Amino acid sequence: MEKPVESFPILLLILLIPAWLFLVPISGQSDTITSSQFIKDGQTIVSSAGTFELGFFSPPNSLNRYVGIWYKATDRTPVWVANRQAPLRNKNGILRTILPAGVLAILDTSSNRTLWSTDASPRPVINPVAQLLETGNLVVRERDDENPENFIWQSFNYPTNMLLAGMKLGKNMASGLEAYLSSWRSVEDPSPGDYTFHCDSSGYPQDILRKGSKVVYRTGPWNGLRWSGAPNMVNNSLISFRLVKNKDATYYYTYELVNKSVISTLVVNPDGDTGRRTWVEKTRSWQIYHSFKADDCDTYGLCGAYGTCNVLESPVCHCLDKFVPRHQEDWDRADWSAGCVREAALNCTGDGFLKYTSVKLPDTNISQYNETMSLGECESVCAKNCLCMAYSSLNILNGGSGCLLWMGDLVDTRQLSQGGQEIYIRMAHSALLIEGSTQRKTRRRRRRKIITVGLPLIIVAALVAIVFGTIFCLKKRRMSPETTKNVFAAHNYKESSGGTHSEDLDLPQFDLYTLTLATDQFSVHNKIGEGGFGPVYKGVLKGGQEIAVKRLSEASKQGLREFRNEVICITKLQHRNLVKLLGCCIQGVETMLVYEYMPNKSLDMFIFDEKQSGLLDWPKRFNIINGIARGLVYLHQDSRLRIIHRDLKTSNILLDIDMNPKISDFGMARSFGGSETGANTMRVVGTYGYMSPEYAIDGIFSVKSDVFSFGVLVLEIISGKRNRHFVHPDHHLNLLGHAWTLYKDNRSLELIDPGLIGSCDPSEVTRSIHIALLCVQQSPDDRPNMPSIVWKLSNEGVLPEAKLPGFFTERRVASTDEHYSWRTQNLSSINDVTITLLDAR
Repeated sequence: MEKPVESFPILLLILLIPAWLFLVPISGQSDTITSSQFIKDGQTIVSSAGTFELGFFSPPNSLNRYVGIWYKATDRTPVWVANRQAPLRNKNGILRTILPAGVLAILDTSSNRTLWSTDASPRPVINPVAQLLETGNLVVRERDDENPENFIWQSFNYPTNMLLAGMKLGKNMASGLEAYLSSWRSVEDPSPGDYTFHCDSSGYPQDILRKGSKVVYRTGPWNGLRWSGAPNMVNNSLISFRLVKNKDATYYYTYELVNKSVISTLVVNPDGDTGRRTWVEKTRSWQIYHSFKADDCDTYGLCGAYGTCNVLESPVCHCLDKFVPRHQEDWDRADWSAGCVREAALNCTGDGFLKYTSVKLPDTNISQYNETMSLGECESVCAKNCLCMAYSSLNILNGGSGCLLWMGDLVDTRQLSQGGQEIYIRMAHSALLIEGSTQRKTRRRRRRKIITVGLPLIIVAALVAIVFGTIFCLKKRRMSPETTKNVFAAHNYKESSGGTHSEDLDLPQFDLYTLTLATDQFSVHNKIGEGGFGPVYKGVLKGGQEIAVKRLSEASKQGLREFRNEVICITKLQHRNLVKLLGCCIQGVETMLVYEYMPNKSLDMFIFDEKQSGLLDWPKRFNIINGIARGLVYLHQDSRLRIIHRDLKTSNILLDIDMNPKISDFGMARSFGGSETGANTMRVVGTYGYMSPEYAIDGIFSVKSDVFSFGVLVLEIISGKRNRHFVHPDHHLNLLGHAWTLYKDNRSLELIDPGLIGSCDPSEVTRSIHIALLCVQQSPDDRPNMPSIVWKLSNEGVLPEAKLPGFFTERRVASTDEHYSWRTQNLSSINDVTITLLDAR
């Protein structure tokens, strides 16, 4: 009897030993954890072909430990996190499967606590295993059952901040489970943040970004080909995406990578910036491929109900045709939130519909749809329902099909320059009568004019054609058509780092005689500037149109190469923050470009001049900063080709009559196609003080080179000081170093131009300085991309800590002992004009 008594404590001790001690740590490279194995901190499992890896990690500047999945070939940035709300505080964690529930769990072995686990299986489990699939999906399944329909649990149903290829974004109506993305709280904290990204099927499906419960961005409804408000997001050589409808009427959004060797994800960042990023092996870094929110007009509901947004106009908001502002006084103060109302109130009976084109379709949160109706049937259904405010085709493929009805006010509409859709909006009968009457009167007047003056006009036109044809032929003889042909015909050029581009240029050509008259023989009195290309003259055409003529100087180090490059880069660009090229002149030895005239000339003439700087208060300067940023977003992302400017500086920012900025001088720009975002060159061009370190020293340029230049611009705009010529009595730092020093001491407001103190918003100025310092960080990988900068400028959110800026060193003033390595580069220019050549190191 004593023996059992004596053995009782031993038996009790055995029972209290944690079950995990009887398990075996996983050994070797495997993609599976069996029920008798576990992985501990420092061990990983790898998918079968080596694409994905799972293990423990710590975010930057954090000691917390998490279990995550990452692409094995990258910098281990997690694409999925298990215990994002329950971090380990030590390295005593293990990951294992648990019987009989068949769950996957993270345990802290120091306290024998379960920190995180998957849902228990609703059916009996015999031999569960956890497997990391080649898709990046972590699944729990029976060991002998690989059928996806029988998986006990899978990570693809619970995405974190990234959407991988094959993941489904949407809500399962049967189970009530919604798969959506949620941002990290910060780069150091993967717990759920403020922003979530959903495939919203409360009405007809559309993707939406929320901050808390508030919608801040919307893609527009699916139109069979793409999202209505994202015309650039079409299937391409990188990805193929689609909206899928299940048998239970469940919709979900998913995509596949066309090229399986490409590493690309859709990500929601802590500041709400959402878009696609791609891993570039050459630079060992993630590059932004596309950001959803590209400009102000992508801000949800900016112009209110029945308001429409057009980024090419100023102000960007206006009412749809036949609508007027609900509160005119608010509208005049740029408060568009109340939206617009119809000029003529609806009566229901007798109402009709007015067609609007090239629009992003409104919010479909309150909508109805039918996939089989024709557009005519759709109109009939909408007309019979007094709550129906508009209708459109559901699917734009094959001429259009289906019916989409809006059962409430139309919100979040914008004009699109390409890829917009048609919508038919309900109108009172009286408004349609006015519209129809106006159209009929116009047609009658047109016919009457044709009948009344048609014959005389034909005779006069024939005589005029003969006269002007003769004049034109005479003038043509003075021109050098061979030169024009050589410059523009069959344009094919290559640089050491780039590909080949071919363009058919369709650019108006001015003759020398016209431009000579317009500029008064290129009079010195009409000279308004001088650049690396040559002098710039103001001119006035016969019709009264003011122009700016850039004339290639014989002494210029820029020649036909830069001239041709500028024409190619800007000819087909259209954005309100880019200067418009009207045409060119190539005649004899003369080579000229003709632009729209900017009456306020360039930005540097204001911010660096004591008298003129007072004309630019803080609201105007902040508008200029935002305008430049939007122009760069267009160049880097939204134009036909990705364009890197490479010579962004204050003298290349022109100001129109309303002080709106326009980026100019594309002679040094480079264009790229596809997913290219940068290159390497032996021919470094740019301006001393604005060039990024990697470009000035190594000849490596990318969109992040323009980001660096933009950061310098912002600091100059805020301070009214030039980066290069900045002088301070307490140190020999440049403007970037001075701004960073103030930022680290929480004294950023000391940087501001004294003339702005009375008009500035301190928080707005401080945030702008912080964003500028993020742009001028030493490493290109640390700098934000331009779409995220636009987002940061217009939204409040936590900004990451700015790291040391590029060229942060005390300049050599008197002593020759100080190291100032980048100063030793063989620069072709030592003033503020464009550098045409650097010996890349």
